Amino acid sequence: MKQGYILLLSGPSGAGKSTLLSKLLEDFKDELYFSVSYTTRAPREKEKDGINYHFISRDSFEKKIQNGDFLEYAKVHDNYYGTSLKEVLDALNANKIVVFDIDVQGFMQVKNSLKDKLCSVFVSTKDLFTLKQRLNNRATNDDNLKQRLHNASLEMNFLKEYDYFIINDDVNIAYDELKNIFKAEKLRITRYNVDNILQLWNDKGE
Repeated sequence: MKQGYILLLSGPSGAGKSTLLSKLLEDFKDELYFSVSYTTRAPREKEKDGINYHFISRDSFEKKIQNGDFLEYAKVHDNYYGTSLKEVLDALNANKIVVFDIDVQGFMQVKNSLKDKLCSVFVSTKDLFTLKQRLNNRATNDDNLKQRLHNASLEMNFLKEYDYFIINDDVNIAYDELKNIFKAEKLRITRYNVDNILQLWNDKGE
């Protein structure tokens, strides 16, 4: 009787979204469908095609744009990223909770298309200095670091557009907060087929 919905996470690179989502997917793997994005960037070490991303050429990506195959897409750090519309709709129709890890540009497109199916969460560090420390610990080069910090400041300006905000200062606390959002959203009345519930409820009473 429950209907599928989209659980979407955004936030600056280095805020810890992937870690939080990995824990959620591990604990609730039977209920969740992780939307694997398409990208034109090269795979990083240990990344696998079809698991971390669908790695495709720029020409192939642009053909998909022309064909209307993406629910959302964006160009980030000179590479394209996008989400398959068909894969998302198929998962929603199967009453799955579809999990996204996408940037602000993609979020705004999803919000415009599937707002009634969307629960959005913005994840960030407590301040810019903490984010800079985390990115430095990743051995990010100076030019890349400046670009990521600049992008992070731009993304923070969209904070009010989201439903929830998590400050990932302690990963265990942040995960508990994400898990609470996930559990509460499953019980939102719009996640149910209310007509079926009422029919079954009345039938049992006769």
